[in-house]
Amino acid sequence: MTTPLTVHLPFNRDILGPAFTPAKRGAKPPIERGHWLLVQDQTLLVLSETVPARTMKEKTLRYPGHAGRIEILRETGFFEQSPLELRGGVRLPHGDCPLPIDTAPFWLGTYRETPCWVVPVPAGASIPDGLAAETVVPMRNTRLPDELLSLGGMAMQALWWESTSGHCPRCGEATERIEGEWGKKCPRCRYEHYPHLHPATIVLVRDGNRVLLTRKTGWAPNRYALVAGFVDNGESLEACVAREIKEEVGVDVTDIRYVGSQNWPFPSQMMIGFVATYAGGDLVIDTDELEDARWFPCDALPGLPTRHSISRFIIDHYARPID
Repeated sequence: MTTPLTVHLPFNRDILGPAFTPAKRGAKPPIERGHWLLVQDQTLLVLSETVPARTMKEKTLRYPGHAGRIEILRETGFFEQSPLELRGGVRLPHGDCPLPIDTAPFWLGTYRETPCWVVPVPAGASIPDGLAAETVVPMRNTRLPDELLSLGGMAMQALWWESTSGHCPRCGEATERIEGEWGKKCPRCRYEHYPHLHPATIVLVRDGNRVLLTRKTGWAPNRYALVAGFVDNGESLEACVAREIKEEVGVDVTDIRYVGSQNWPFPSQMMIGFVATYAGGDLVIDTDELEDARWFPCDALPGLPTRHSISRFIIDHYARPID
């Protein structure tokens, strides 16, 4: 079996390739300057399209510890002339943090040889001139390029981990960061724990030239996707597939086959994709979980998730009509 193409989906770190080095490898930069991932709810604050790439008034700053590297700063001091301009012209704030911060920023890693820093922005806080909020959520029609979705997703997961790991789950003592790792350690009972990823299966059920799709309340009109659910203790991934399908839509499946996986930072899921073959049973919808479920001909599918999700990847590759 070759490596699944799902590794190239947004939110997977693979998209960044060797240009990204996680922060747990190497020493923290001595100065907090670089790319800034400013997270407000599920949005990133990026440079507004109205901010020009250059300004007439600039100044240079040479700072220690960076081999005499010269940085070009805007007169405001907020934005350095950034080398990181991604597809679509999206640019991250660069240089000094453009917002006042009360605590030390989280060092995520290094991208294209430049440190990436993460800062949470309180919900409802006003956005300074020169910045604009862009959603990271695919189903809210994100405009961010794939590289920034992966960086932003890691930033959101890092903040989620920081917000949920401050105290030992065993004795309640304040935890400390384990050097060279993402994990936390309790100084009292010595318990160690690491960022929690929650495995969930997602599956396309096929019966000849028709496929079973579902929708949840609140989704865009006529948008359908796949059955998905979290893995239970003691359960194999394949058993989870069969159970979730039976619980949510009432049918049985066979021939369960792995497709690929995707990191899903809302807040910390690992989506593990499968396809399965219908094996019998009537459609019975669990209305506590779903608004609707139905069979669709492969050549007449409804509205689907955006290309950013493994749900759409599976549908695109495994729901094609059979001649």
